[in-house]
Amino acid sequence: MTAPSSASPGSAAPTQAARLASWALGLTLDAVPEPAVAAARRHLIDGFGCAIAGAPHAAPAVEVALGLGGPPQATVIGTRHRVGAPAAALANGTLVHALDFDDTHAGGLVHATAPVLAAAFAVGEETAATGEEVLVAALAGYETICRLGAAVPHGFHARGLHATSVCGVLAAALVAARLYGLTPPQAVDALGIAGSQAGGLLEFLSTGADTKRLHPGLAAHSGILAARLARAGATGPGTVLEGEHGLYGALLGEAGLRPAAGLGEVWEVTRITIKPYPACQLLHAALDAAATVPSPQDVESVVAEVHPDAAAIVCGPGKERPRTPYEAKFSLAWSVAAMLLDGEVGVRTYERVDRPEVAALAARITHEVVAFPGVAADQPGRLRVRYADGGGAVAQVPRSSGGPGDPGIDELARRKALAGGLPVAVVERLLRLQELPGVTTLMAGLAAGREVR
Repeated sequence: MTAPSSASPGSAAPTQAARLASWALGLTLDAVPEPAVAAARRHLIDGFGCAIAGAPHAAPAVEVALGLGGPPQATVIGTRHRVGAPAAALANGTLVHALDFDDTHAGGLVHATAPVLAAAFAVGEETAATGEEVLVAALAGYETICRLGAAVPHGFHARGLHATSVCGVLAAALVAARLYGLTPPQAVDALGIAGSQAGGLLEFLSTGADTKRLHPGLAAHSGILAARLARAGATGPGTVLEGEHGLYGALLGEAGLRPAAGLGEVWEVTRITIKPYPACQLLHAALDAAATVPSPQDVESVVAEVHPDAAAIVCGPGKERPRTPYEAKFSLAWSVAAMLLDGEVGVRTYERVDRPEVAALAARITHEVVAFPGVAADQPGRLRVRYADGGGAVAQVPRSSGGPGDPGIDELARRKALAGGLPVAVVERLLRLQELPGVTTLMAGLAAGREVR
């Protein structure tokens, strides 16, 4: 039997999957600039903190993971239960994303850590990998998911697809391929197989369902299975990315894209934002602007200026009256009203969406689409405020807080993680992850007396 080619059709040049696989499998920690290494550790800390805090909202995924069982290969975060690595990844990816509090890469509009962390630590435990091996695999995963999304800014969302889910399954497959010790051709097969699992619909925006919480867990689960299938001899198309019926061609009608360009030169992991609010990233700039509004108790109405790509997701008829807590996280009007009334937006903000005073103010918050340059997740926040006495004010910020240029980003990640219940000892271990002989002890320490169930 002839092995599938890893070259593009009609060309001797390696495919984009082959380029990604070769780079990821050959990556060493010495080749990664310290800012990128530090960023990866920061985002893993944030991810674990989000997972611990999100436990009450991920119970179905945890229940199913425990029911799937399997050999005791990997830990379900926040518990002492060990299950098969794919099952653990299903639970853990969901846990990280459960509150929509996990990080966002603005250019790709992907929640980078959720599927990457879930795959890296599940397979890392299974294979008894060192902390350094897990960290390098995570770095490969970060670069993969961010680049796959950033190749088509807002492209997947515009077609009703969740980019985290679409891109996360391929990133998880590559993370697992590295930790399983796959050969480059096998890793290409893993990516090709994973591409057939790329999906994740945004229809939840129409109903208030919380399906999106599951997407990173499902992506990590499928990515690990893709790597295992490739190891067992299954093959996948090497042109899974640029081919006519590949990821971009089939889902977006944009075949021929080159997401692997610049690998090892520009580190996308350093461009990921830590979220200060447990809500959709596309409304964070508006929340930061709302936090600066003087005399918020006297506000009569607000007009929010919104990037066109953001407006389709967090604005529109009915958004001011969310039906579920999860739907409120995607309502700019409701979230800004809560900020003006409470002076803060946190996890508890979204526990009650039936507050009449928030609904009343949200009904007076409208939006205006403004063609801001750049991507929606990096838009300015600008609110035009009218007061009950007829006066007005403009509240604005150049971009949302927690981004790569924010000098307080490391402290934000640490503060968030500790507030969410991540033990200090785990934070300290993650800060020296590359020195750990393994990650099982770290994962066991996440329970710290608190069980998900």
